[in-house]
Amino acid sequence: MIGWLIIACEIGFWVFVLAGLCSRYVWKKKKLGTFLLICTPIVDLILLIVTVIDLKNGAVATTIHGIAAVYIGVSIAFGHRMIQWADGHFNYRFGNGDKPVKIKYGKAHARKEREGWYRHLLSLFIGGGILVSITLYINNYAQTESLMRIMLLWSLIVIIDFVISFSYTLFPKKQKV
Repeated sequence: MIGWLIIACEIGFWVFVLAGLCSRYVWKKKKLGTFLLICTPIVDLILLIVTVIDLKNGAVATTIHGIAAVYIGVSIAFGHRMIQWADGHFNYRFGNGDKPVKIKYGKAHARKEREGWYRHLLSLFIGGGILVSITLYINNYAQTESLMRIMLLWSLIVIIDFVISFSYTLFPKKQKV
């Protein structure tokens, strides 16, 4: 059930984003658009509440429960950036805005990669905090053991992302001639 809820929350996130952007640029209802975009964190809150209730009712934590925390961490850390990206493209397409610029090389690209890693680290702290909090709240290590394995795997992924992201600082991508 939690797996389907994660999928529904991801869909819900993008439904709120799309509805907000359509309201803002297509239907020219800026206040409604802003309200719908502000509602996107509600999806995360619902997922968190249902996950905790499921575990509190005795469910043994699975990888899916851990992915719920990962999803929430990523959504909080990257959500605003994803919405800005979508807003820029929507504004260009429907609101007569400027074409979004994609940074592909040089120091600016390296800075963008580092900023992405900082967000990834933030998502680890948020999601990891949720995982640890759930583990402490449930207070049954045998029941929540898989949550800590998710935390270890995610930490490894963040370390790999660090190496890749910061490699652009040492070896900046050059513009193709």
